[in-house]
Amino acid sequence: MKKSREDHAARFDEKAGEYDESKSDEYRACANLVVEHAAPESDDVVLDLGTGTGAIALALAPDAERVVGRDISEGMMNEARAKADEEGLENLEFGAGSFREPDYDDEVDVVTSNFALHHLSDAEKREAIDVIAGLEPRRFVLGDVMFFGEPDPDEPFYSPEVDDPATVGVLADAFTDAGFSLTAVERVHDQVGVLVAERTPTTAETDGVPLENDSSGDGGNEDDSDGSESVDGDAASGA
Repeated sequence: MKKSREDHAARFDEKAGEYDESKSDEYRACANLVVEHAAPESDDVVLDLGTGTGAIALALAPDAERVVGRDISEGMMNEARAKADEEGLENLEFGAGSFREPDYDDEVDVVTSNFALHHLSDAEKREAIDVIAGLEPRRFVLGDVMFFGEPDPDEPFYSPEVDDPATVGVLADAFTDAGFSLTAVERVHDQVGVLVAERTPTTAETDGVPLENDSSGDGGNEDDSDGSESVDGDAASGA
């Protein structure tokens, strides 16, 4: 049995102080790609799930109108708040929340997450992506541990006792089933990558003006899957 949400929160609370110094080159490359693909506009609201110590949230704040970070570890978020204060960033908000219960129901344009979703089971990942789709962002950028092929059991990039990564195919199917189109796949390592998923606004979201080439006015998404599995630590710390 994998770790519970409470176990994950306690684990990340304990390691919060040295978390940033402990990250691998692959983690940092993944975070950079998430920031690059998120590319918020100046009037965008960004929701960063599994925000951790704020690596993604702080990097996006200068370009966005507002960034909201959610995590299950208060210790990790305290680190993020301290860094935001140090950098003089005032358009960030950090609070308790998870992938499936983000405790956020306001407008959101871009959702990001880095190195956190792999703490959920496949079924929980699918549920989380459905919840995120319900917030109606135009883009979801996911950086995480994920399998592009058969993982080498002698060189795992994850900890089987606490992590449960998915294949790229499983994630792609979850995105497309939730109404997203997968528009980019970045392979950082055989077990690490970034997926960019986008959705077309519905007529209601575009003030009743039908989208070009969409005579039905129902802005559905193309089913553009591209290849891509698990624990109960919903939105455990990542970035």
